[in-house]
Amino acid sequence: MDAVTPRPPRTKDPERTRADILAVATEEFSAFGLSGARVDAIAERTRTSKRMIYYYFGGKEGLYLAVLEKAYADIRQVEADLDLGNLAPAEAIRRLVEFTFEYDEAHPDFIRLVAIENIHRAEHLSGSETIRGLNLGVIQTITDIIARGQADGVFRADVDPLDVHLMISALCFFRVSNRHTFGAIFSVDLDAPELRARHKRMVGDAVVGMLALR
Repeated sequence: MDAVTPRPPRTKDPERTRADILAVATEEFSAFGLSGARVDAIAERTRTSKRMIYYYFGGKEGLYLAVLEKAYADIRQVEADLDLGNLAPAEAIRRLVEFTFEYDEAHPDFIRLVAIENIHRAEHLSGSETIRGLNLGVIQTITDIIARGQADGVFRADVDPLDVHLMISALCFFRVSNRHTFGAIFSVDLDAPELRARHKRMVGDAVVGMLALR
């Protein structure tokens, strides 16, 4: 029997439908992981059909990858709008740290998705040229800030932009990814406003201090 080519879904607003599917799928995958998430549940919540989801994304793994790509695109888009080039180098780095800190705190689904993909050893992410391209932008941003700081004589010469990105990501990511275990072990509420504000200052101080010319 010949393979049947799927027909386009009947919808008056395909972009809206696709966006709705991605929004619900983000919640489903971040809550249950790739193996636990159910396409049927996503279809039910979006009032679409499994067939329509497969038409748009080619299958469950295709949908999961699309969710990852959108998650990275969202943070990088907001990041690109920070206009850091108009700030002094140290202020620009601190602003980038504060943005990353606040974004991670406000988007726990993003943190869970990254953690889930690490469980899969980046099997899906590593095949995405889209994600790789999206993340080159933040490295270039940090490279430009460091170069300005070095030219101004306020930043060290022996700094790798990728190391700076790693440091920012790690310090901001941990508070969200390990919030429950850290809180349970040490009987501390990482959501407490005063502690949250202190940690944001601490991360900014640590990154700026690491870059500072000694």
